[in-house]
Amino acid sequence: MFTFEITATSGRARAGLVTTDHGAFETPAFMPVGTGGAVKALTAHQLHDLGVQIILSNTYHLALRPGRELLSRVGGLHGLSGWAKPILTDSGGYQVLSLATRRRIHDHGVTFASHLDGSPLEFTPESVLEIQRAIAADIVMPLDVCPSFSDSETEIERATHLTHRWAEAARAEWERKPRADAGHAQTLFGIVQGGYTEAGRQASARFIAGLDFPGWAIGGLVTAEPRKDTWRLLDAVTEVLPTSGPRYLMGVGTPADLVRAASLGVDMFDCVLPTRNARNGTVFTRSGPMHIRNAQFADDLSPIDPECECPTCRSHSRAYIRHLLAMAEITGLVLATQHSVYFYLDLMARLRRSIREGTLSTWAGEFLRRYEESPAATLERKEVTA
Repeated sequence: MFTFEITATSGRARAGLVTTDHGAFETPAFMPVGTGGAVKALTAHQLHDLGVQIILSNTYHLALRPGRELLSRVGGLHGLSGWAKPILTDSGGYQVLSLATRRRIHDHGVTFASHLDGSPLEFTPESVLEIQRAIAADIVMPLDVCPSFSDSETEIERATHLTHRWAEAARAEWERKPRADAGHAQTLFGIVQGGYTEAGRQASARFIAGLDFPGWAIGGLVTAEPRKDTWRLLDAVTEVLPTSGPRYLMGVGTPADLVRAASLGVDMFDCVLPTRNARNGTVFTRSGPMHIRNAQFADDLSPIDPECECPTCRSHSRAYIRHLLAMAEITGLVLATQHSVYFYLDLMARLRRSIREGTLSTWAGEFLRRYEESPAATLERKEVTA
C-alpha cells in the first residue's frame, strides 16, 4: 500500500512520510544510487546501519544484468540483494540522454545498442513496466525522453510530446496490471519534462498531473542548464503540481541544491555525487566539499568533519583515509563513501527538523552561507553553472 502524509510545512517546503509495502521513509528524502543493485562500496547491512530508508536502482542496467527472467525467479531486487526497505527504479529515460550515440528514439519507444556487447534492447512504455515488475521496486517510473540543454526547440517539443504519450500508455498499462511479479504493491509516478522555459515546464506539469498519478518526478533539470534557470524552472513546476503526492527531482544534486530544491517544495532526491565523489577522493562536510587526497591532510589526525557522528568520523582520521585512497585500498573507498552517504542523510534529517520547527529559512540561510564559503564549494558552483 502506498500513502503520503504531509506532517509539517514551512513556506513551500514539506516534511512528510511515504509508506510502502517494504516500509516507510521520511521526506524530504535522499535516495543513494545503487545503479546495478548495490550502492557502490557499501553492503545492505551498512546502508541500514547508516539510516538509509530507500535506495534507487536503474532499469536499463538491471535489464541487461542480471536480466528480467532471473529477477522474476528470485523475488526481485529485494530477494537478490538482501535489501529489505523500499526501492525506487528509474525507467531508463536518463540513458536516452546519456547513451545518445547508442539509441534510436521512435514513436513507440527506444531501441538501445547495449553498451556491453552492442546487442539490441527495446524499451517501450509497456516493456519498461514489465522489467520494473520483475525488479519488484516499490516506486517505478514510466519511460520518458530527457532532452539535452543544447537540443533545438523542435527536438524538445518532440521529447515532451513522446513523454506525454508514453505516460498515457504507461498509466493505461498500469491500470490493467498493477501488481508486481513478487506479489507486493507497486506505485507508478508520472514524469514532468517540458524543456527549459517556464511555460513549457508548467504545461508538462499540468498534463502529467491530469493523469492522476500518486506522485510526480521532475526530469531534465540540473543537467547542463545554468543553476539560476534551474531554480526558476523548478519554482514554476512546483507551483502547479498538486500538493497531494510526493515531488521527486531526479538526479539532484549537491548539498546546496538539495536545500534550495526542498525549500521550493521537492520531497525526494537521488544523485551519484556522494558515492562517486567519495570514491574519487572528495567528501562532503558542513564547511563545504573536501578534497581529501590533498597533501595538506597527510598528517591530519582529525576526523573528516568534527561535527559528524558517522562511523568513519568516530573512528578514523583524514590522514588515514587519505593514505588508504593513495594506496588504492578498498577500505578507503568504503570509509569515504560511508561518511558522504551519512552526511547526505544527516542533511535531510536537519532539513526535516527545520521544517517541523518552522526555522527552515534561518537554518537554510546559515547552512548555505557556511557550506558555500569554502573555496571547494566555490569551484563546485562554477562547475555546475558552466
